[in-house]
Amino acid sequence: MSQWLEDLSTLQVLLLVVGVLVGGSIVAAAVGAVLVRLGMRRPWVVDRASRLTYRLIGLIKRPLTIVVLDEVAAVIQTGHYTKNISDALLENHDELKALVAEKVRADPNARLVKKLPGYDTIVSEVSETVLRVLIDALSDPRMDELVSDLLRNNLEQIKVAVRERAHEQVGEMKPADPVPASAPVAQAQRSQ
Repeated sequence: MSQWLEDLSTLQVLLLVVGVLVGGSIVAAAVGAVLVRLGMRRPWVVDRASRLTYRLIGLIKRPLTIVVLDEVAAVIQTGHYTKNISDALLENHDELKALVAEKVRADPNARLVKKLPGYDTIVSEVSETVLRVLIDALSDPRMDELVSDLLRNNLEQIKVAVRERAHEQVGEMKPADPVPASAPVAQAQRSQ
């Protein structure tokens, strides 16, 4: 029965959902108002309309999710996301270089290296080289293709899981694992 819903375009599904919800709400409100004026305490029509609306939403939810995911996948394939990241790195180049130098200077593991002659020049050149390589790699069309494939494959996996209702079999998600105290990131955050 829901096959015809999956064949509708995104706009058609959205219009159908809005039309049914608005129409059902108007009818339920009108009938409910009439019944309240006739002396009924709780109009059964409103309860029935609510139950029908929930069933309708349950029926439309999966096909609508799949249609939206199809649309998202099509949009993702048109973007150049790594190029955008590369452009942002270029735009903030000086600030990033200063940030990296500041973080390296503040790193407690660099105590001995800080005493070397030309330490600031070394940090500056290494930061510059890393940024240049990163910007070049992100500007490469092959990197865009990699990210596009990665996103497309993940969206395909999500669509299959929604179609097969695999997500309904999974219980509640466990909370994220805590960052170990021995991790360099955790140590750097504590020292700030």
